[in-house]
Amino acid sequence: MEEFDYVVAGAGSAGCAIASRLSEDPRVSVCLLEAGGPDKSVLIHAPAGVAAILPTPFFNWAFKTEPNPGLGGRRSYQPRGKTLGGSSSINAMIYVRGNRWDYDHWASLGNAGWSFDEVLPYFKRSENNEVFGATELHGAGGPLNVARQRSPSSLNDAFLEAAAMNGVPNIDDCNGPDQFGSLMYQVTHRNGERCSSAKAYITPNLNRPNLKVLTHAHSARVLLEGQRAVGVAYYQGNELHEVRARREVVVSAGAFGSPQLLMLSGIGPAQHLRSHGIVVHTDLPGVGQNLQDHIDHVQTYRTRSNTDTFGVSLRGSVKMAAAMVEWKRRRTGLITSVFAESGAFIRSSPEVSVPDLQLIFVVGIVDDHNRKPHLGHGFSCHTTVLRPKSRGAVTLASADARAAPSIDTRFFSNEDDLRLMIKGVRMQQTILESRPFDAYRGKMLYPVDRNSDASLEADIRRRADTQYHPVGTCKMGPANDPMAVVDDQLRVRGVQGLRVADASIMPTLIGGNTNAPSIMIGEKVADMMRRAA
Repeated sequence: MEEFDYVVAGAGSAGCAIASRLSEDPRVSVCLLEAGGPDKSVLIHAPAGVAAILPTPFFNWAFKTEPNPGLGGRRSYQPRGKTLGGSSSINAMIYVRGNRWDYDHWASLGNAGWSFDEVLPYFKRSENNEVFGATELHGAGGPLNVARQRSPSSLNDAFLEAAAMNGVPNIDDCNGPDQFGSLMYQVTHRNGERCSSAKAYITPNLNRPNLKVLTHAHSARVLLEGQRAVGVAYYQGNELHEVRARREVVVSAGAFGSPQLLMLSGIGPAQHLRSHGIVVHTDLPGVGQNLQDHIDHVQTYRTRSNTDTFGVSLRGSVKMAAAMVEWKRRRTGLITSVFAESGAFIRSSPEVSVPDLQLIFVVGIVDDHNRKPHLGHGFSCHTTVLRPKSRGAVTLASADARAAPSIDTRFFSNEDDLRLMIKGVRMQQTILESRPFDAYRGKMLYPVDRNSDASLEADIRRRADTQYHPVGTCKMGPANDPMAVVDDQLRVRGVQGLRVADASIMPTLIGGNTNAPSIMIGEKVADMMRRAA
């Protein structure tokens, strides 16, 4: 049995940052456990490889949810990263922090230290922004590289022009003073390759003698002695091993994995744990509850030609083969594309003060998470409800740690989300059917009448799904919140030496993509832990 000062269970966006920052001190030792394998595949490092990873079980847990009444009884698809870097190794690399309002709201709920001004230094510390450098809002010299896209499609110009024509001004930075507007997204690229949390924080530091990284190490439970966490039991193959922590254990397995690991350890809703034969250590009813996710709808149009779009055609295949050679030689060209290249943050009505909808424009046909391929070329656009009111839950399907948890998203269980989505899809379709797209736009892949609420609702219920941003299942909150799992130091209530640090601690979903905020959480908790020591 090995022993370290700190054990981090989960090498995702937050976990990599935590392990790296803690091991900067040569006087302490850190063990980082990852259930997936190494991140060596070219599909991970070539940005366009996401198109192959997303619909397949390669480096992907590829979870399925429980049947969802709001989606006509469909099971949602939930891809999550199964490799070093977690979902930062399989995402679209968009660098978005959310809105200042989101973090000020967390603080207003009783979470001291989590206002925007208090988390901004951790965003800046993590960042090496090639676009803006070191400014009041951006950082330089951090491990996470943020850059402009290297070879974006000219079709983005049509999107930006059409957005501006429809009252959504072009801006340069959605992480700037005002989020409202349309823009080319900044991305977590470095020299034409993906800059995941693993590549930013772990890969450059694998030679540290005080950092041990174990892959194919599936965490089974937190080891508890009395009221204290003292380590983690994990599987490698069929063998169960243990690693001990002298100081603290950090659970960083994501919005699905973190509540599952706590429950397997006897920390969670007592009645639910007993139903699976698990001895209750700490009765915490909020573990696994409060699941929030960005519900998302995609509309696709075929193009009149294959100009600057991805697609399945003879000419497209020739272009892609040449692009592979270009990327291998110069790290430029189509292979550097993240597909989701431009977008917008919009308000559903003039009375809304903070953008409540996000658009993500994609230079290709997107259907069912790319699991339904189509011949030909096209362009697509996601519409995302940024702060959904619907709440789901993650529970145990089995007491076996290697079994997938039960995920119930309960999308559209609050009708307000559906009403807002209808507004957003209508606004998105108005942009895509504006004059700048006339030279490109062909038939809709799934025709719908934008003037009919009934038509839009039917299509949304038939095809909407996750935008891959689950949060909230180990909620951070004050002592008077009975559903809070961790305090504002991310310490698990009732257990000493145990913290949770990833998107699961978010009390409410932020207005944007969750990778950068998860890394910020990792940076902030590492600081807390160093101060505590």
